Amino acid sequence: MYKNTIELNHPLIQHKVTLLRDINTNHKDFREIINEISGLMMYEATRNLELEYIEIQTPLEKMSSPILKGKAPLIVPILRAGLGMVERMLEAMPHAKVGHIGVYRNEETFEPVYYFCKLPKDAAERNAFVVDPMLATGGSANFAIDYLKKKGVGNITLMCILAAPEGVRKVEEVHPDVKIVVCKIDRELNNHRYILPGLGDAGDRIFGTK
Repeated sequence: MYKNTIELNHPLIQHKVTLLRDINTNHKDFREIINEISGLMMYEATRNLELEYIEIQTPLEKMSSPILKGKAPLIVPILRAGLGMVERMLEAMPHAKVGHIGVYRNEETFEPVYYFCKLPKDAAERNAFVVDPMLATGGSANFAIDYLKKKGVGNITLMCILAAPEGVRKVEEVHPDVKIVVCKIDRELNNHRYILPGLGDAGDRIFGTK
């Protein structure tokens, strides 16, 4: 059904997604669970990172052993909700660099509105992981990916916890070269372009602003 999208079905991830959906989960627990899920998602999202072999000395003998090839990856959260996914990713990839793309959705037109971007100078030399808990219409994700491509970034993976079918299809149509990793593809978008059944506004729930 989807060409470049992987929907994760690991029991631990699905258990934690249920906790995120629950309206009774407070913002502290919500924030912690977002981080936990992001760490679990990384194993699939980074599966295709290239390796190279180096000679090392173990306590017993010399051997050829694999390490990641090239520069450490680039993590790019879409502000502000994407910030909630960064901490655990940095724990696993401590040498990664972090860029930021600020995009919000106009609540009348539902179109993405850009307001901020900061990337490392060598962004084009790194594998990029664009992170946002929600992939609704696909507008913000496509904007962020477009921006990275204009800066010369060629290997991009999009990581989202929940997605709507409409958003997945839109990103796949515009960026067929981008791998999408999601925990769950939900039923649909409502008239206000919120994911159903969803989990509400991820940014508000992460930061306790509602």
